[in-house]
Formats: sequence, structure tokens, C-alpha cells
Amino acid sequence: MTDRPYVLLSCALSLDGYLDDATDRRLVLSNDDDWDRVDEVRASCDAIMVGANTIRRDNPRLLVRSAERRRRRIADGRPENPLKVTITASGDLDPATEFFATGEQVVYAPSGVATPGETVPMGERVDLAAVLADLAARGVRRLMVEGGTDMHTAFLTAGLADELHMVTAPLFVGDGKAPRFVHDGRFPWDGEHRATLAEVRAIGNVALHRYLLSKSEVDKHWLRAAIELSTRCPPSTTAFAVGAIVVDGQGNGLARGYSRESGGTEHAEEAALAKLDPADPRLRRATMYSSLEPCGRRSSRPRTCTDLILAAGIPRVVFALREPPTFVDGRGAELLTAGGAEVVEVPELAAAVRDVNRNLL
Repeated sequence: MTDRPYVLLSCALSLDGYLDDATDRRLVLSNDDDWDRVDEVRASCDAIMVGANTIRRDNPRLLVRSAERRRRRIADGRPENPLKVTITASGDLDPATEFFATGEQVVYAPSGVATPGETVPMGERVDLAAVLADLAARGVRRLMVEGGTDMHTAFLTAGLADELHMVTAPLFVGDGKAPRFVHDGRFPWDGEHRATLAEVRAIGNVALHRYLLSKSEVDKHWLRAAIELSTRCPPSTTAFAVGAIVVDGQGNGLARGYSRESGGTEHAEEAALAKLDPADPRLRRATMYSSLEPCGRRSSRPRTCTDLILAAGIPRVVFALREPPTFVDGRGAELLTAGGAEVVEVPELAAAVRDVNRNLL
């Protein structure tokens, strides 16, 4: 992704979806272990963003707390703390807040309002995509958005978020005047299109849910799982080790398979599809994730994996590595495209596939 940073949203909320209560005192929703996790995530990012209302309400410092993590950042040639970023519609920010006290800051505003640090005028309104493009030009590759409600809503409704870290505290706020996680809006994830749950973890008495939001991150998540599956393949000197997973349109894994799973000569995609009813309507909106490009030529079976995928009506295929011409010139991607399937190649994971098949490559 070259035109904008990777965007990670982070929040802690009550069981009924509130970020805070409606009092003047900050409601503590997390715990020490989770704050340390957040600190680790902060240290991995190039910039941290909060909305202007969060600065006014909570007066956050937005610094890396751990001295060791700050030292590692400096050793890696990065600033001690991530760049602090905010967006304001009015430019009404108190220069005495903690946001401006330490480190570097960038403020995006409709006009060049005088504030400490750098203020970037954005014309009549602040455009979120333009903000991300400007941050990318500044070398920000990974952006952490810590709230509040306006910021979360803006990124999510615009489809500009890649990942969400949501910590749920075991309590209820029960006050409609309190700030919620998001406002009403039209979101890309609904009953038909759902985010992908990548991790659930108990951290003391709170629970972390990590969701993948962008299609590119979801693809990499399932491809990594397919590559891990390929490590189970029985060894062979005449066929590659491949893993395959069929995932439905709501992000549920339907079937998995790997090369030579039953001890024979079956391919990974073939093994996965054999576990499904060909009439299953979910296949019409599914994605086939295969660590290696599905075969377009084959001598050990009458039908290629490309034929099987198209016959199943699977409209989308994602793989990490083109099939090397070690045994055949398969041309699977071209055949799938000609058959009407969308084909996506993720070359950044190709090295992991080569490593699994290093005895043949």
C-alpha cells in the first residue's frame, strides 16, 4: 500500500459499547497489562492520531512509556516517540495541552490556525484521504488511531482502516449521554460483509479482539494460514507442498486441504473442495486461498485444480507464488481469469512458500 499508511484503530470500551461515561472523571476501562500491550503497539508505529475532542476531553500525552522501547526506536534510526497527529475542524486547541508538550506534532485544519508544531491547512474542509496521503509523503507507514468517536467513525465509514484492536471491559455504562465507539453511519461491514476475527486474547479481566478490516490484510491472514497448512504435506520429490483454504463471503473457513493429504497424489485445492458439497450456495461468494498458484496442467488426475475451482463456481482466487516451471508450465492464473474468476497474487508472501518447497526450488 503506497498511497496511505497502514491504519490501525485502537479502543477500549464497555460491554454496552461506550468509550467513557458522561462524568468529568475518566472511566478506567483497561488494566496495566493491556496498557503495556498498547505501549508496544505505539512503539511499532510511525504516528499516533487522536481527534481534537479527545485532546480537549482527555489531554493525552501519546508517548511511548517504556524506556527500553524508546531506546530500541532510537537504535533503529527512528524518533524516540511516534509523530503525534490530530484533525480539527475549528482549530480551537489549547497550546498548553500535553499533545503539544513533547515530541513532534502535525495538526490538520481547514485553515492555517496558529498552534505549536506544524499546522497543515486543508482548504475548506479536512479530507481524511488527503491527510493520509500527506502522512505517507512524510514517511509514515504505520498509523495508530486512538480515538475518539469522530475519528473511529470517519476511518471506518470511509473504508480507510486496516485493523481494529478492541478491548472490552467487563462493565456497563448505561448512559446515552456518554461517548460511544462510533456514531451512526454506513459501514463496509454488515450482515453480508463481515470483518475477519484474527485474534481473541484474555488480558487479565479484559478481552482483546483483533479484527482485520481491509481486503488486503484479510487475504494475507488466510494465505499465511494456507502456507502454515502446507508444512503438513508428506515429502515429495515430484510435487510441491501446497496448502489451500476455502473461505465464504462472511469470512468463515469452509474447508482446508493440503497436498497428498490422504497419502495419494491429490493437490491441496482438490483436497479442500472434496470436503464440500458442490451445491453449497456459499461457494458462489467464496475465495480459494492457495499458497501456490492452482495448477492449469496435470498428469496425475483428469481434472486440474483450475477446472475444479471454476466448476465449483468460486469467483475469487488468491495465491502467494506463481507455480515455477519445475514440472509443468501451469498457467493457472491465466486460465482462472479467462474463466471469469478474480485472481489476486500476493508476492510479499512468496518467500515463505519458497521456503516450504526449498528442496524443489
